[in-house]
Amino acid sequence: MFGRAVPTETFFAQQAANRRRSLLLMVSVVLLLALLGSAIGFSLTGDPVGALAVTIGAAALGTMLALGSYFGGDQLVLRASRARAITADQSPQLYNVVEELSLAANIPVPHVYLIDDTALNAFATGRDPEHASIAVTTGLLERLDREELSGVIGHELSHVRNFDIRFALLVGVLVGSIALLADMFLRYSFWFGGRRRGNDRGGGGGAQAIIGVLAIVLALLAPFVARIVQLSVSRQREYLADASGVELTRNPEGLERALAKISTDAEVLEVANRATNHLYIVNPVKKFEERSRGLFSTHPPIVDRVNRLRALRGAPPLSGDADQARQQVD
Repeated sequence: MFGRAVPTETFFAQQAANRRRSLLLMVSVVLLLALLGSAIGFSLTGDPVGALAVTIGAAALGTMLALGSYFGGDQLVLRASRARAITADQSPQLYNVVEELSLAANIPVPHVYLIDDTALNAFATGRDPEHASIAVTTGLLERLDREELSGVIGHELSHVRNFDIRFALLVGVLVGSIALLADMFLRYSFWFGGRRRGNDRGGGGGAQAIIGVLAIVLALLAPFVARIVQLSVSRQREYLADASGVELTRNPEGLERALAKISTDAEVLEVANRATNHLYIVNPVKKFEERSRGLFSTHPPIVDRVNRLRALRGAPPLSGDADQARQQVD
């Protein structure tokens, strides 16, 4: 898998391809929500107008959830991560890199936060470039050189410039709406389904009964499918941020080395959890941790990410797992 040749391409080509895939994935989540709402509405009312009403209600629910997350989600993430705001005097090199690359990205300098943890990682949050924050761990500052730090910051600023945080928020809210709608319908079907079917026997609601069965099946499968799509979106945005970060730094090797170091770091980032792990540049939940069980991958394989970066400068692809890749990058 990792040994196959990776074609040389520009970061502009990678950006365009990943944007197209991300948009298609998001459209698929919207269509899934509409399909689920329509099926539930028709199964409950037996009327296309009722199906439309439930679909509109599902969209309204998603809108309310999105507004709450849009205006307050970033501060919740920072507090959950125990990140503290710092000044330029407290970390001159970090601020210098952030300011330099923000100028290159043509975006306002984001707020900078520090997480007191020896693990290597970083993330960006915020609803737009004017309301953005970057958080890095103390371990990252201590163990990465300037080129590697620039690669990480370039990646995170690309998330800000590309509106990835907002994009991930929208997809996350849609997925949450699908799960909530499906759960409400399944609970209703469990408690009131039998009584409704008994009342329908005399009315000849055959089509409604069939749609009802399909709605139950869809309600069971839709949250799982939506979650898979959400993870696919997250992975595509990571590829996009890698390519965009190289556009800012003009140095793919710095990000290559940083990814290799972060992915093979054995330190555990205690503050990471299922709600925030997708934000980090590399998945902070290690395979050997208890909390990793049942988690789908929110990030692409590190070797694939490194090989895409190497393709930008015409270097041969790496082979093996992350630990072997670290040795080859070093």
